[in-house]
Amino acid sequence: MNDSKKTAVERHEIPLIDFAVGGQAVIEGVMMRSPNFVTVAVRKNEGNIKVKEENFRSFCLKVKIFGIPFVRGVVNLFEMMVVGMRILNYSANEMLEETDENTEKPEVATAQKTEEPAKNSKLEKIAMAGSFILSVAFALGMSLFLFKFVPLWITDYLSKQYSVINDNYLIFNLIDGCIKTVFFIVYIALIGAMPSMHRVFQYHGAEHKSIYTYESGLDLTVENAKKMTRFHPRCGTSFILVVFMISIFVYTFVPRQPDFMTNFLVRVLFLPLIAGASYEILKWSAKQKRTIFVRMLTAPGLWFQRLTTQEPDDKQLEVALFALKKALELEEERRKNPEFQLAPVQVS
Repeated sequence: MNDSKKTAVERHEIPLIDFAVGGQAVIEGVMMRSPNFVTVAVRKNEGNIKVKEENFRSFCLKVKIFGIPFVRGVVNLFEMMVVGMRILNYSANEMLEETDENTEKPEVATAQKTEEPAKNSKLEKIAMAGSFILSVAFALGMSLFLFKFVPLWITDYLSKQYSVINDNYLIFNLIDGCIKTVFFIVYIALIGAMPSMHRVFQYHGAEHKSIYTYESGLDLTVENAKKMTRFHPRCGTSFILVVFMISIFVYTFVPRQPDFMTNFLVRVLFLPLIAGASYEILKWSAKQKRTIFVRMLTAPGLWFQRLTTQEPDDKQLEVALFALKKALELEEERRKNPEFQLAPVQVS
């Protein structure tokens, strides 16, 4: 058979596209998540790529009730937050270890290795778990304060100054939503100005380009990935903007509470519903992305990705493709053998 007449799968020996792959940029690397595995590739200072592989099975697939519409969005969001922060911590540790190795004197390093007690004791594991839980709690608390509490407080203050805001709950929620959006855009713009975050945003662009290459059925090469757009409709930053828009609609039908704190707590309680609805809309829009209505609906999220993604270089694309290929290889192995999974990591 002529090579040009072969299918993408036949020509490039990649798995059939029957599932979505998600990802996340990390420090000097990219994490990819397929239905059964998580892989992360990071670029070391010496130029080589280090890959970490893990088994992963969403609760949406393990427990039937977690897979129903609206519920699965909340479960998926929580899972990705936990997995994402853990992998981000892993990539940071890889960079810190490399810095330590470069600054240590050889003889000192050798002495430390011989005298160092056994690592990863139960106490250390408990301490690491506690530190991780505190980090997640802090991130959630700061997000609620910056993008929920402060915008609502400003809007509540304005409503007391202007009767048109106080008397019209739709206008109240529109102002609240606009303030949240402005806060988020300014926040992303500020952190994007940091050189280290600029590189993370480049890896974010590499992640999107790699996934688009996979979804297009093309060979997973740097040359093909470079041609792809760095703006993807299923991006997490698009999801956040959809949450902001949906919240304006939902809160309009939630009775306004007499005092600020009660109003704030009631809105927090509705966040799972809003997140679940936003997930379903984003999932639906990804399947209908060629229609004019959906393209108009997803346009703000794609525009916003001009801030959260940057054009990657060839080496960054190589890292993203490396992580993606590894995830697809593992999924292909599991397709051939449904019982296949990675052996548990042995901790010494």
